[in-house]
Order: sequence, then structure tokens, then C-alpha cells
Amino acid sequence: MSAAKANGTVKERAELALNDEFLRKAVKFTTERLRLGKKNASADHGNWDEWRERGRQIRLHTIAHLDYYLNLFADNARANGVHVHFADTGEEAVKIALQIAENKSAKSVVKSKSMVTEELHLNHALEGIGVEAVETDLGEYIIQLAGETPSHIIIPAIHKNRHQIAELLSKEAGETLPPDTSILAGFVRKKLREKFLEADIGMTGCNFAIAETGSMVLFENEGNARMVSTVPKTQITLMGMERIIPSWTDLEVMATLLPRSATGQKLTVYMSGITGPRRSKDADGPEEMHIIIVDNGRSLQLGDPEFQELLNCIRCGACLNACPVYRHIGGHAYGGTYSGPIGAVLTPALKKNVAEWDDIANASSLCGACYEACPVKIPLHDMLVSLRRRKVEAGHDNRMETIGMKGFAALAGDSLRMKTALKLGKLGQKLVARDGGIRIKIGPLKGWNTYRVTPTLPKQSFREQWGTLEAEIRSGLQEMDPAVKSRMEAIVKQRSKGGHGHG
Repeated sequence: MSAAKANGTVKERAELALNDEFLRKAVKFTTERLRLGKKNASADHGNWDEWRERGRQIRLHTIAHLDYYLNLFADNARANGVHVHFADTGEEAVKIALQIAENKSAKSVVKSKSMVTEELHLNHALEGIGVEAVETDLGEYIIQLAGETPSHIIIPAIHKNRHQIAELLSKEAGETLPPDTSILAGFVRKKLREKFLEADIGMTGCNFAIAETGSMVLFENEGNARMVSTVPKTQITLMGMERIIPSWTDLEVMATLLPRSATGQKLTVYMSGITGPRRSKDADGPEEMHIIIVDNGRSLQLGDPEFQELLNCIRCGACLNACPVYRHIGGHAYGGTYSGPIGAVLTPALKKNVAEWDDIANASSLCGACYEACPVKIPLHDMLVSLRRRKVEAGHDNRMETIGMKGFAALAGDSLRMKTALKLGKLGQKLVARDGGIRIKIGPLKGWNTYRVTPTLPKQSFREQWGTLEAEIRSGLQEMDPAVKSRMEAIVKQRSKGGHGHG
């Protein structure tokens, strides 16, 4: 989906996705594979819920003492020779990165996958000052050539097939490349190696920052982050302020939870720990290293009992793979950098809950699958309910929905009204019901019946069936054995007199 197509409301973007048959099949297939991989990997590990709880406790503790751990990390990183910058806003973070690029007279930047740079639209800003920014993660490189945004946190080109990718890469190669994955990957590998050698700056994200040593850790499967962080003379790392953990011991827990939750791997292929720029005896590494710690709305959640746990997220993407809504509409329908259940909460949070983004909270069934999938137990379903409540309290409620809910409350609060409404409904549905379902697309039924069929009311409601069911249940209960019953009555009688019954 191009940037142009990403405009409009959530419903309009979802409509585009639902009418894209290939997109729906591709997203469903890939998320199902990732979900099954996570299920098998966590089952093989054993005691998964205990590890989840341990991960949750580490994140809760860290975020509760975030100022302490950030200062500790910054002090230790500076002692290692790193230039540490704090950016309150996205604009400030971009300004710092551009200033570094200008100071180095940079012409090109190679990047490993970074959600924060996507969040800040940093590539466009670099291009604005004449610096070429090249994504080196295969999926990110593909969508960069397509002029699109990621559709998944972990697999950004989930919406592309090999024929579409071959067409994109053929334009870049200046010759026709076959839709063979090994040939396409080989072309990209060769192309990017040239970019690595030419680049003035390497730019990375940060999976975890270790406070006790001032180190930062990258998880990846392709090796591109290692090239980005060792070949160019200058390295810039952009890090969300919440990416911190206290110690290397805590990293063991995260290194267990993250790969299994993200891709079903027991271990990620490459896990790199970087502690400062190259030293005199080091074989490789940057001569100069900068870490930009980004707030950009994150601190707004601190102290908020409903949303502080949002900062616990380790960006595994497991909630996307479990979400029945995401698996139908993909990531672009969410309209921001972060998609799925985490995006439905994080985007409004970072945007200060403005009405423009609150509609994303309605793109959820509130089934709780995201919570069950989350490796650090973030209650995203509760947060989505809280967002909806705040939207109504702020006066951005849907008038027809409000009237409808008041009407339902009036019916459900009175048994006689409910009984009467059900009888009228049974009569009225005869006009529109066909083959056991209602398919008309008018009024409140339009949205639902466009993709589903509304079931008709049953001939008998549960209330009407209860009398018969209760009789069946009672007749099926076995009477207590008379001898046992007599013995129990004797014990109760004895106890009521203050004695101690004997078995």
C-alpha cells in the first residue's frame, strides 16, 4: 500500500485491505505460520508462563525506575566513548541525526531495521539534505524500492509475493530477474555490499540497552545489522527511551522470550552486543558512535495506571499474529508505523489520544488473544477499552452508537421489554430472512453483512427453553445415598450442639 493509499479513515483503509484477496491470503498464511512457530517453540521450552511472568516483572521494574536506569545507561555509555543525546520530541531527534550527518559531510547512510526511524520519518529528512538512506534488511529494502511502509513489525513486506518483488528488483537491476527467491536474494546481497562499503554512516535501532554497562543489543537474522555497525566510520543508534533493561542477566530472559514470540526461533541468528566505538585493539567497528534516546510521547504514559505497561513492549509482533482483525486487514489499515493491537494502543498514546487516531481502538474484537500471545503480558485488550472510554469522555462519541446502546440498556434492563422485543424481532425477521440468515445491507447491518451473514433469532430463546432444561437437569441429578445422607445429617446436628463429629 502506497503512502497515498494509507490516507483516509481506518474504515476506508480496512475496506481497501478486505477487497485485496492476495493481501488477505498472504497475511493470513504468514501470521498463521508465525503463530504456530511461536506455539511450538514456547511449548518445547517448557514453563513458558513462568518465563512470561519473569519478563513482565523485569519490564515493570525497569519502567517504574526508568529515570534511574536511563541515567545509569547514559553515564556508562559515555564512559565507553559514546556520544549520548536525549530528544524530547521526534523533531528534535531528527534534528540531532541530521546535524551529525552534516558534520560528517555524509552522502550515504546504510540502515538496519529500526521502527523508531520509521516513526520519525527519518529517511525523508535525510533525503531532504541530500543524503541517500538505504534500508539493508531485505524486507525493508523491498518496500523502500516500492515507496511503501512496513505492513508488519517483524516481516515488513508480508504483503508482497515473489513476482511483485522480482518486478521491483528488475527495475533496480536494469534487467529482467526471474521470480526465483535465491536469485533475487543474491542480487540484493551483491547490491547492498556495495552500499555498505560506500556508506559514511551506519544507522541502527536498538532491541535492548543494558544499563549496567552502557551497551546496546541488536537481534537480527540476516547479518545486515552487523555490517551496518562495523563497516561505516560513524554509527548512529536511535533508541526508544523504554528499550532499557538493567543487566546482562535480564537479557537472558529477553533473549528467550523475543525470538520465540516473534518468529518461533529458539534463538535469533545474530545477537550483537555493542559497547562503545572501536578501541585500538579492535578489528572492526565505528570510529565514532552516537546514541539518540527518543521520548516522542513515551513519557506521557509514565504514571498512568491504564497505559504505563504499554512501555513494557519488546516489539516481537506476537500480538499481530494472534489478532483476528490484523490477520484480515494487514498493517497498512492502521495508518501508522505500529500496527496490530500494539499499534492500536501505541499510536493514539504517542499522538496524545487525539480524535484522529482514536478510531484505531475500535479496530478490535476485544477477544484478548493479544494478551495471551504477549511475552510480557501487556493487557492490550483492557487498554483498548480504556481508549474507547476516554474517547467518549472527551466528547468524540458516535451519536448513533450512543442512542443504540441506550436503547439496548433500556431493553436489557427490563425482562418484559426484552421478551416483547424478541417476539417482535421474530415476526419482523420473516420479511428479510432467507435460508436461515439475514443478508440485507441497510442501516446498522450494512457493515456486518458486507462480509458476513447475520443469523436469525431462534424459534425459542434461552429464557423460553429454560423451564424444560431445568427439569432435564434436575431429573439427571443422582440422589445422595440414604446411608451417607443420614451420616452427614448426624454430623451436622452434632456440630450444631458444639460437639465434634467423628468420621
